[in-house]
Amino acid sequence: MGIKFIHFSDFVIFEDDAILVINKPAGLMVEPDRNGHPNLLQEVKKYLKAKLSASQELYAQHIHRLDRPVSGIVLFAKQRSVLKNLSEQFAERRVKKFYQAITDQTPEVKNGLLEHWHRKEKKKAILYDHEIEYSERAILNYEVSELSVDKFLWNIALHTGKYHQIRAQLAHKGCPILGDSLYGSTLPYHPNSIALHACQLTIFHPQTNKQLDLVSNPKFEI
Repeated sequence: MGIKFIHFSDFVIFEDDAILVINKPAGLMVEPDRNGHPNLLQEVKKYLKAKLSASQELYAQHIHRLDRPVSGIVLFAKQRSVLKNLSEQFAERRVKKFYQAITDQTPEVKNGLLEHWHRKEKKKAILYDHEIEYSERAILNYEVSELSVDKFLWNIALHTGKYHQIRAQLAHKGCPILGDSLYGSTLPYHPNSIALHACQLTIFHPQTNKQLDLVSNPKFEI
């Protein structure tokens, strides 16, 4: 994996008694898998345990996930009592999610809305232009700007959070994300990573109901 958290606190975007927000590096899974790979939940628990007294209970639960090769914001609950509130915010789509991506192709229309019918088939997202059995609607807004002659930056507002949604929808437009060979990118990026970053998450604090705009600026290396 090659990911070493020498100073885990450097990856903390926000923390209080109720929640913890981490800037996940690309190449790291959010939760454990059957192969026992290193994962973010494991690292979060280590970080929190080191700060607790012997009598305090350790609790950490991620509210959402990012794909292993994607970097950016991941939200954790530090108390069981706030888990329901945060989960409901995601389920009711009160949470706002923003991403940035880089491609080497650009769409004809530089900003707009992408809407497809999405279905997970094996370990890949397949998109359809009409509803089929077991499919769900996938929607995002995008705006594209030119970084260089052959590199383009996408600013994305994600309205639904389906499996590999952004990766599949951009590829469906003929613009696979840099390094994303699963969806057709032929250009190399960095090992175990693609040029996709979760750059902003807007939630309501589960205890105060205050709006929190959590931001992580990407560090794309192209």
